[in-house]
Parts: sequence; structure tokens; C-alpha cells
Amino acid sequence: MAIRIGKYPIVTISGALVIIVYCIFTLISWAFYPDSYGPSTHYLSRLGNYNYNPFGAYFYNWGCILTGILLFPFFYGLYIWCVERYFQGFFLLLGLGLGFISGGALMFIGYFSEDQGAPHMTSSSWFFTCLFFTLILLLIALFLNPNFNKIIGIYGLGITLSSLYFALTVGGPLTEWYSVFGSLLFVGLLSWNTLKAWDTLNP
Repeated sequence: MAIRIGKYPIVTISGALVIIVYCIFTLISWAFYPDSYGPSTHYLSRLGNYNYNPFGAYFYNWGCILTGILLFPFFYGLYIWCVERYFQGFFLLLGLGLGFISGGALMFIGYFSEDQGAPHMTSSSWFFTCLFFTLILLLIALFLNPNFNKIIGIYGLGITLSSLYFALTVGGPLTEWYSVFGSLLFVGLLSWNTLKAWDTLNP
């Protein structure tokens, strides 16, 4: 069942909050980082390391947990894009399932901070792996819906494939920043597209 709060679909509201919450908590954490810090030299999770950022780490880690929670209504709300086509529904539901797992993994990234070692690395691996396949599956499903903005889809496909390419060839902190904030922009664009197509998707 499609859900909206007031005039806005839950996808639009939760998508906007995903971007706002993650960015604000990350910036606050960065502001408290005691030494020099930047995308070219540090992974995002370093902000949540209590050994390097004793006070600011609380903000980054709680930002990850809250963002992970907000991903659940975001992915749930995307069910509105499902049409009566078996293959589209299959790819969409599979993508949403992996999206829920990626949201849970992001919560664990915040719970198991970088200074905890292996649990954090496992959570991070699950998050980025699930996020990649989530985006691929969602894009396949969305391209089958005539109300989906194909320019947004091309951007989503570009950011997904280029992130994978950079991860396999370049690696490093800058690749992680590129993937995370590129994906956040896609969340924003998809949230906007859902708002614009609401009346058609939910007659």
C-alpha cells in the first residue's frame, strides 16, 4: 500500500531526511575532528573512530544509525513503483529486500565504530555490496516503468558502475566519498521523481 504523510509520499520525506541527517551529522563530526581531515586522505568512518575523534565520533556513528533507520521507510515506499509485470516486480522486490539489508548494515557501521576493527569492516563490506546490487536491481525495475525519469536512471547507472570501477582500480578514501555522496544524490533525485509521478503511480 502506498503511504504518504500529508501531501508527500513517504519516499520523498524519508529520502530527504536520509540526505539531511547523514550530511548534518557528518559535518558536525568533522567540525569536532581534532586534526586535519579530508576526502583525499581519510575514509568517512574515521570520523566515527573514538581514538581519533573522541567527541565527534558520537555524531558520526549516530548519524549512520539514524540514516540506516530512515532507509527502511524509503525502500518500503518504493514499492509504489511496482507495476503488473512479473519481471519488474521480481527485480523491484529483490532490490528492496537488499535495500533493507543495506540499511541494517549501515546501522551496524555506526554501532561497530572503526576502532572496533573486524565487526566494522564486515558491516562496511555488507553495506557497500548490498547497496551496489540494490541500485542495479532497482534501476532495472524502474526503467520498466514509463513514469521513471530516464535521465535520473542514467545518472544512477553511471554512479553505480563508476563507483564499482573506481573501487576495483583506484580504491582509497576518495572513492568511498564519491560512492556515498553520489548515491545520496540519486536518493534525492528518486525522491523527487516519486513526488512528481505520485498521481500517476497511485491513481
